[in-house]
Amino acid sequence: MNPRSDEHSRGAARHEVPEVMRDDVRLLGGMLGRVLTEYGSPGLYEDVERLRELAIGAVEQPGADLTAAEELVASLAPGRAEEVARAFTCYFHLSNLAEEQHRVRTLRARDGEVPLAEQRPSDSVAAAYAHLAGEVGEDEARRRLAALRFHPVLTAHPTEARRNAVASSVRRLGELLDERDDPRLGPGARDENERRMLAEVDNLWRTAQLRPANPSPLDEVRTSLAVFDTSLFDVFPAVYRRLDDWLLGSGRGAAEPLAPAFVRLGTWIGGDRDGNPNVTAAITRQAAAQSADRILTALEQVTRRVGLGLTLDDRFARPSAELGALWQRQRQLSPEVTRQATENSPGETHRQVLLVVAERIAATRRRDADLAYARPEELLADLAVVQSSLVATGAARAAYGDLQTLVWQVRTFGFHLAELEVRQHSKVHAQTLAWLADPAAVPSPAVPPEEVLDTFRSIAAVQARHGVEACRRYIVSFTQSAQNLADVYALAEAAMGSAEAAPVLDVIPLFETFDDLRAAPDVLEEMLAIPAVQRRLEATGRRIEVMLGYSDSAKDVGPVSATLALYEAQQRIADWARTHDITLTQFHGRGGALGRGGGPANRAVLAQPPHSVDLRFKVTEQGEVIQARYGNRDIAVRHIEQVAAATLMASAPSTERRNAEAAERYTDLAGRLDEVSRARFYDLIHAEGFAPWFAEVTPMEEVGLLAIGSRPARRGLSVESLEDLRAIPWNFAWTQARINLTGWFGLGTALDAVGDLDLLRRAYAEWPLLATMIDNVEMSLAKTDHRIARRYLELGDRDDLAEMVMTELDLTTSWVLAITGHTRLLEGHRVLGRAVQLRNPYVDALSLLQLRALRALRDSSAELSEDETADQRRLLLLTLKGVAAGLQNTG
Repeated sequence: MNPRSDEHSRGAARHEVPEVMRDDVRLLGGMLGRVLTEYGSPGLYEDVERLRELAIGAVEQPGADLTAAEELVASLAPGRAEEVARAFTCYFHLSNLAEEQHRVRTLRARDGEVPLAEQRPSDSVAAAYAHLAGEVGEDEARRRLAALRFHPVLTAHPTEARRNAVASSVRRLGELLDERDDPRLGPGARDENERRMLAEVDNLWRTAQLRPANPSPLDEVRTSLAVFDTSLFDVFPAVYRRLDDWLLGSGRGAAEPLAPAFVRLGTWIGGDRDGNPNVTAAITRQAAAQSADRILTALEQVTRRVGLGLTLDDRFARPSAELGALWQRQRQLSPEVTRQATENSPGETHRQVLLVVAERIAATRRRDADLAYARPEELLADLAVVQSSLVATGAARAAYGDLQTLVWQVRTFGFHLAELEVRQHSKVHAQTLAWLADPAAVPSPAVPPEEVLDTFRSIAAVQARHGVEACRRYIVSFTQSAQNLADVYALAEAAMGSAEAAPVLDVIPLFETFDDLRAAPDVLEEMLAIPAVQRRLEATGRRIEVMLGYSDSAKDVGPVSATLALYEAQQRIADWARTHDITLTQFHGRGGALGRGGGPANRAVLAQPPHSVDLRFKVTEQGEVIQARYGNRDIAVRHIEQVAAATLMASAPSTERRNAEAAERYTDLAGRLDEVSRARFYDLIHAEGFAPWFAEVTPMEEVGLLAIGSRPARRGLSVESLEDLRAIPWNFAWTQARINLTGWFGLGTALDAVGDLDLLRRAYAEWPLLATMIDNVEMSLAKTDHRIARRYLELGDRDDLAEMVMTELDLTTSWVLAITGHTRLLEGHRVLGRAVQLRNPYVDALSLLQLRALRALRDSSAELSEDETADQRRLLLLTLKGVAAGLQNTG
């Protein structure tokens, strides 16, 4: 593919895209074009180029439309259509990589150029701390920093459309592209770099885009562990170090650290069994074991490396009495291990002790009871002895260098890496208890009762093996009463035979629907009467966690009402917690798509009600979001910094005052937006025949055929109702149809009903919640396309519903532009806006290929053979992957 050929016609957009990024796109696109030419499929490169030119021309040439491009797509043989779809998909993987590399390049340059005094408080934890200290004083700011907690939870929600093989190939290309930024790269090394890049692009082209089968839950565990290996293990302590260096100033590296290890990692992968029969009790145990093995291996390697580097001679770094006592205890544990350490490091007691510590970590992984640590606290105690001895002898830099990084890693990951959280639907618990009381009353439970009971036995086994912190949170989907929570404790007791033998559980209600969000405080009030909850409150210092679902509430009442309902629910839950002297953590079940609570997380945190964050932010990280936020180390550092900074800043009096005053000032506006948008959303989704029409005009059914997750796309089998449809395919399907309805529908009518542009502009400027909503909608609208959307809607026979969608799209777009003062979408985000504008025609080409397949599959008069049906379905699945890559969004 040759991105140069349209450079003049789209010069306006390209001038706002940095030249260095354009160079990367040209380089990678040129390599793909060369690979396509060399592939040996005559005419492939020419067909790809012709379709690309026609799609661009349809956007830029006056009076042009998509007819010529559609005719070319219709003329392609089945095999060639697949090749063209694969080519455009590969191009998007490469252009996404170029954009990511430019982000990394920008972040690195910014780190070296922007002093703290010029950073916004939301840019870094250090800047947020400095701002907070100015408001509340140094002592109180230090106390709040010590209480800071960011708790990302990785989930296996099937929204990462790329195969692992594709993601790995792109990652290798990223490393080679990054290598080209090294100014020390000479001509010979540059040629070698280009040769390797071409080979990797060729490998990417020849790698199948479609998985042959759905990944298993353990495959998903391994995928998440790969992110730990490539990024998370090193990134979290790197963030702490940046903060600590600023806090300590000239004393950095030689004084006791001030930065707390404020990140804790959670995971649902291998524990989330809500609607996923593939996650069993055995899987949960294996998932926990794999995570523990990975973190203990990593800690052992780092401890050994730090120990080997600690070559301080006892004559120049006198060991403390405490270190000598630790060494004697180690000798008693294993004379053989300590003898080897002595032989390898004579006269270097600090080194000897750390090498034995490394052996003890290895023994913990092997389950060697004689030498193993029982708990991570024991390891931390040993490391503290080594540190204090080094400080006492004057070697503070050795104490607070790599050894401190190791301490931060142990505090962050423990011996379990990520706390495994279990989730199950409240109905499953109720059915199981009913079955236990009378098997005849529930002849066909949704989940086998013994499997439900085995889940609690597996939690007990994980706690016995890896510690209580490895798995103690149990989330109840669709919590509608306190009884739903009491059921979990009753089942745990039934599974283990007694309350004393039951595992330690913190049962977390998940409020998902619009009605459940409104009822949340009443349910929580009733929950306090449960004896097991009272015992946990006493044991935890009155700590409670509550989870809020973004996806189902938006599917219930639309994005506007869901956003407002979530804000109100958080405020009411926070008020309830303060009334009862409870330390509350609100757990946000956000997805990547805007219809599932997506958008910049740091802005969302800063828009929350007063005291709803209180220095603790816990959030799900789902699917493609995991790779986007944590796959690259530089980007991961930036994301963690921004979210942690926002979490700290949310407690600032100025932030709380601004949000409270804005919410009160615009209460009437919020009520009007809620009422009108919800009514408009209901008009659409409750229209007779809406569900089958939705399945007809979007690739909803085919999304369920993508092998991108172990979890089924639907809770049931029918498309007559949306109730059983999961939120991911609901969002995914509208995104593929280039409509993105779940991110904006109802807003235009609501804004029009308000009608006061001056009022709306003031609210946009003063009310963070509305500003975040409008900006997110603007992004969603920028990825829609009227011409393509109409073609999808024409697949159905409901002109009334199609017109409702398109009218709302136009109305929402006009009001968003009016409120923001922009003449075009994303005008305020120059590089991002132009990048979206430049890539949209390429997405159009894939959309036309997808429409070709959809029309063939939807045409009841066409008599397709089995092979023809398979060809069309394969083309459709390929384009699903490609459009997802092009829009950088799935569900």
